[in-house]
Formats: sequence, structure tokens, C-alpha cells
Amino acid sequence: MTDQLEGQRMRASVLHGVEHVRVEEREVPTPAADEVLVRIEAVGLCGSDVHYYRHGRIGSFVVEQPMVLGHESAGVVTAVGSDVDPTRVGQRVSIEPQRSCRVCAWCKRGEYNLCPRIEFYATPPIDGSFAEYATIQADFAHPVPDSMSMEAAALLEPLSVGIATARKAGMAPGRSVLIAGCGPIGLICAQVARAYGVTEVVMTDLVPARRERALQLGATEVLDPAAGPLPEARFDAFVDATGALPAVRSGIMATAPGGTVVLVGMGEDDMSLPVGTITSREISVTGIFRYNNTWPTAIALVQAGLVDLDSLVTARYGLDDVVTAIETDTDPGSLKSVIVPGLR
Repeated sequence: MTDQLEGQRMRASVLHGVEHVRVEEREVPTPAADEVLVRIEAVGLCGSDVHYYRHGRIGSFVVEQPMVLGHESAGVVTAVGSDVDPTRVGQRVSIEPQRSCRVCAWCKRGEYNLCPRIEFYATPPIDGSFAEYATIQADFAHPVPDSMSMEAAALLEPLSVGIATARKAGMAPGRSVLIAGCGPIGLICAQVARAYGVTEVVMTDLVPARRERALQLGATEVLDPAAGPLPEARFDAFVDATGALPAVRSGIMATAPGGTVVLVGMGEDDMSLPVGTITSREISVTGIFRYNNTWPTAIALVQAGLVDLDSLVTARYGLDDVVTAIETDTDPGSLKSVIVPGLR
């Protein structure tokens, strides 16, 4: 099922170094036996894409060779590998952008995001999906209903981060959560919290427009962190979606005894945290490294109308305008930009 695309060319937006992106022609990739080839129709711009563009690295992940950015993606299956059901051609799918080894201890217990041999879209040296086509293992190309937009299907990826966060935070009916940061991930976490029955969802952000948006998308209350200290020891869980040390420290202080802190935002590798408070209150502090086994839940939440992903999209760009999309990241009015490879 791949002969018709062999030798064909596609366009891709490629990162060559810090603040150096250009559109190139590449061969359309050929799916391996267990893979599908997807014609990419929408890709969300993530903070990690911006970080790689501006710094050329995230922690120990360093861009040392040209790399296609983008990992929040959806499209249509156009070809399949030899071991894949050919009836999958034509399916609308959301891509879970990781490939695990499937045989290590972490994979066998379902924690494949922690696989030491994991490959992930747009994480060096693996190419991402700011391109017209991409391949992925067939069972990581999740079919989505016709009623779901391609943009929402692409944003099932950050929604999966929100679901993984909710699981770590123990979100449940009657509980309270404080979320720092009203950007896309913070707003998604708020929507997931409400979907999971969390009664009190308080969000903080320095930007008034983002606080207003948060009230429309799940927050029960918003606070300006610059206006004064947060309530002490009040919340069952704290989620940091900023990576900013002041937000992390104040969030820990606002966490109740026995509560949970989940660090989602990308910040400094080393932070000075109030260990005495963490110890005396028996606060659990954990990180999030992507997700596992989240797509069925993500699809169900969107289908049920419990999470609205389409409203997060504030702009669309073609492959030629990826840099423009990245530069809007500093615009307070910009929330989520989507790259549409077919847009010229």
C-alpha cells in the first residue's frame, strides 16, 4: 500500500540551529511494516518547539543535526506498512507521537513514556510533524470521529498531558486544585480537573486577558500572583504550568498537608524549594514526563463535550510561516497556534 507514494517529495519545516528554520523538500517517508503514513493536516505549536528554536536544546536533549519540529498532530492515513490492516487507509487519526521499545520493564507495565529507548517526535534526533507527511506505529495513530475537527484531534496530545497530570494529582470530586499559568496546558488542566469532578479550580496568571479566558474554560476563581501571597495550606493539589520558580514556591506553600504538587512547566534544571514545608506537611512532589495510555480518555472527554480544544486555537499558519507562529508566543493575546501544512 505504499507504491503510489514512493519517490514523491514533500515539504517540511526544518530547524537547522538556534533561530534558523527553513522549509525544505524531502522524500515522503515510507512506513515500516508496523507503521502508517499520515498526511498531516494540523499540528499544534508547543512550548517545546519554541524552546528548541530559541535555545537549540531542552535539558539534555540537544539539536545536533537538522530536525523537523512539531509533535501535536493529526491527519489522514494515506498508506500502511505490510503488517497493517489496509482498510485503515482513509482514517482520520490523532498521532500519539512516541515510539517505545515495547520489551523493557517500563513498557511491560504500561509506563512506556519512561522507556529508556523511547523515540519522540521533535525530540533530538527524531523528526517531528511540521511536514506534509509523517509515519507512526499503527497503534499510536488513534482513529477519531468525523465530528472532531482536525485541530482538536491534534490537540489531543496536550490534552493527554492534562490527563496524565490529573492522574498524578489525584483529581477527584470534592477536591480542590491550584493551577499556576493560564496558557494552553494550564487551561487544559483546568478543563480536565472540572471533567474529573474537582469542585474548586483556582488559577493564577500575570496577564489579565488570560485570567479572563480561564474563567471561561473551567476555572472557578482566578488570582493575580503579583497582587499578594496566595492562601496558605489551602489546596489538595497544586499544578505548575509555568516553570517559574516563584510560582512553584508559592504553589507549594499553598498546598495543604498530605497534598500533591505536580510540576508540568519547563523551568530551570535546579530549583531551591521549601523542603521543610514539603516534609512537615508530607506533600508529594512529582513531575510529568509526557503521558501513557491517555488517548481513549482524551477522545471520550472531547466527544462528551467536557473539554473544548477548538476554542484554544487563536491563529493558523502554513509551513512557510512557522517562524512567524513561533514569534507570536510572546503575544499575550496568543494562546495556541496551529500549523496547517496544506495552507499556502
